[in-house]
Amino acid sequence: MGWRTRERRRLETDPVEGWKRRVAPTLGTPRAHAMSIDVEDYFQVEAFFKHVDRDGWEARERRVEANTDQILEMLEEAKATATFFTLGWVAERHPALIQRIVNAGHELASHGLEHRRADSQDREDFVRDITTARKILEDTGGVRVQGYRATSFSISRKNLWAIDALEEAGYTYSSSIFPIRHDLYGIPDAPPVAFHPIVGRAFMEIPPSSVRFLGTNLPCAGGGVFRLLPYWLSKRNLRAASRQKNRPNVFYFHPWEIDPGQPRISGLPFKSRVRHYTNLGRMRAKVEHLLRDFDWRRIDRVYPVSVVPA
Repeated sequence: MGWRTRERRRLETDPVEGWKRRVAPTLGTPRAHAMSIDVEDYFQVEAFFKHVDRDGWEARERRVEANTDQILEMLEEAKATATFFTLGWVAERHPALIQRIVNAGHELASHGLEHRRADSQDREDFVRDITTARKILEDTGGVRVQGYRATSFSISRKNLWAIDALEEAGYTYSSSIFPIRHDLYGIPDAPPVAFHPIVGRAFMEIPPSSVRFLGTNLPCAGGGVFRLLPYWLSKRNLRAASRQKNRPNVFYFHPWEIDPGQPRISGLPFKSRVRHYTNLGRMRAKVEHLLRDFDWRRIDRVYPVSVVPA
């Protein structure tokens, strides 16, 4: 078998190559971009996984409700809406917060149950996680939950079965695959725009934004990169990303990122400290600039997910 035949067969059987043929139709010149918030508390983040015992979560000071309330105020001030990817664990303990999110016109979506990486679970555990979280959120919020975002964007080539599991569990879209190269996540060759990963189904993957530079996708969707870079550069990268793809941007951040007074976790390695604590004191002002400089809406309003692809 020649290399051309082997390469053709690889392209035909590689699911990521198939995704590129099912990119969602262009929505026209973007008028609004998609804002999202991953609702988790400071002690639940991936950077602290080996340093904060899950059994001790209940004993820690919870700050997620107060921080999320600040975000709700910021969004109201900017006349913006957002999608709140919320842990079932948080919803169980702060039901009034969930009601405030819904009553303010925002989308309630799932971030899983207890912030466990999707690629650390087998299919049975993953299905239990996403099903339980969705039921808690729907019962608490009184609305249908359509969207899901995996902890640390942890759907990769190793667990692509998770996409089918999400669709079978009743979700209509995911925002869990980051098309970048990163030490903790990412599928660099995945489409950097919304696509239909399942043949003949409406289920959509809506990745966070990246900008193409020197042949590489660079993140510009939020998180630590947004806290690290000067605001003018982040703004420029977001505008460039939208122009490159003629698509709305998808941005994300966390309630703990606007909380410089959060309790400090001791014994962290240098990389974890840098990733979590860099520029927390500047984050709120940067987000407020972002909310003024772009028009932001909830994901399910920016990316309708009801059309089944041909």
